[in-house]
Amino acid sequence: MDPLETIAAPTATRPMLGLTVLVVEDSLYASEALRLLCLRSGARIRRADCLRSARRHLQVYRPSVAVVDLGLPDGSGAELIGDLTRGAARLGVVAAMSGDPGVEAAAREAGAQIFFEKPMTSLAAFQQAILAQLPEEYRRSGPRPLSGEPIEPDPVAYKDDMAHAAELLQENTDTATLAYLGQFLHGVARCAGDEELEAAADHLSARLAEDQPLGSDLGQLAGLLQARVGQRMAI
Repeated sequence: MDPLETIAAPTATRPMLGLTVLVVEDSLYASEALRLLCLRSGARIRRADCLRSARRHLQVYRPSVAVVDLGLPDGSGAELIGDLTRGAARLGVVAAMSGDPGVEAAAREAGAQIFFEKPMTSLAAFQQAILAQLPEEYRRSGPRPLSGEPIEPDPVAYKDDMAHAAELLQENTDTATLAYLGQFLHGVARCAGDEELEAAADHLSARLAEDQPLGSDLGQLAGLLQARVGQRMAI
């Protein structure tokens, strides 16, 4: 069944009423922003935090829209975007999301119709991008109010992301884990406007790319994470 066949009639204030959005995002903070965007637009949301979880979801139901982060713990979101924009599994609207604007070309090449650069906090921009990709018969005609108020996710979700990152750093410092951690923290810090942590994440990624020693860098990063979690953790 076409996932758009079950759409309820949208309204001026809830133009995405009846849509189900699958959010594939490993950050709780970024996911919370998308949850609020969907809620205020009238859409239902389901979340997967990795490629494996997303594929389990897709075996059970068909969303109307998918928003896929490109940096996931078990691979690139571009792989899933390719699956969702080709063949029998194709969805009507597939958006990519990343804190790195330089990956937009790769997202488009994979098949994404939309690219959201983190932080995504504008309700108007979110709605306009999604609705523009829907078939004409599913769009509500006429004017509708557009809120200019930015979405502000619960800061508790940011703290949870920081605790997750601190646990990763504490448990494993292999190159693959650190590469993922740098990418993860860059995106989360960018969403939260945490410039200090974003710079530290970028520094970690640069040092990894140059195959440089990381001892003092990891200690400094651990300190930043501990400060944001609000409790002391063993290094």
